[in-house]
Amino acid sequence: MSQNNTETFEEFSARVLYEDNHIVIVNKLAGEPAQGDDSGDEPLVEKVREYLRIRKHKEGNVFCGLIHRIDRPVSGALAFARTSKGLDRMNQLLKRHELHKFYWAIVEGIPEIPQQKLVNYVFKNREKNRTYVSDTEKEGWQYAELDYKVLAHSERYSLLEIELHTGRHHQIRAQLSNIGHPIKGDLKYGAKRSEPDASICLHARRLYFEHPINHRQIFLEAEPYNPLFKRILSGEGSVNASDIE
Repeated sequence: MSQNNTETFEEFSARVLYEDNHIVIVNKLAGEPAQGDDSGDEPLVEKVREYLRIRKHKEGNVFCGLIHRIDRPVSGALAFARTSKGLDRMNQLLKRHELHKFYWAIVEGIPEIPQQKLVNYVFKNREKNRTYVSDTEKEGWQYAELDYKVLAHSERYSLLEIELHTGRHHQIRAQLSNIGHPIKGDLKYGAKRSEPDASICLHARRLYFEHPINHRQIFLEAEPYNPLFKRILSGEGSVNASDIE
């Protein structure tokens, strides 16, 4: 594709989960920036733009709008708009909380409560790029809500499915850390060890919504790239030393 991207068009196409005239959804790699940052690494939004330019045989600028965000060390389903109409309608969907997002997370330990709603208040410290959690309401702090359930576990780790109800900065990472179960690899929020590729074991697994233009029900799943998710789910998952160190 572009000179800065080592992926071929065919390889990138395999990451496209859904596409129509208004929306395209891609399985983001862990470590891949969704949009431009200080690193100078090519962001996914530009890769999608280039993919659309090649696929549609277009010259010049191609519209591509980021609908929602995923933290850089996180993988999974990320939605983009191909048209300004699509972006506006999907943003309205987000405001009405009608874009339903489910994540998988591998966390340290085994939660005592296997299924639970977490309701907290969070505050983003911009200087530290970190979110703090309170169990009580405070002035200037934002309401944060999610549901989790344990899908499987090994001796040291649990695989959780999370339904995110509010999209706060680092919300899942901060709320799970707050109950004593930081995400594997997430040093910022208390994990014991980092991952070799600096990713964290959080994956945007599913999206579902009513298409705001053609009104079809869209339901899609993004397969995790990290094989540890499936190993724990299948029960193979006694996590060995190479997964921990």
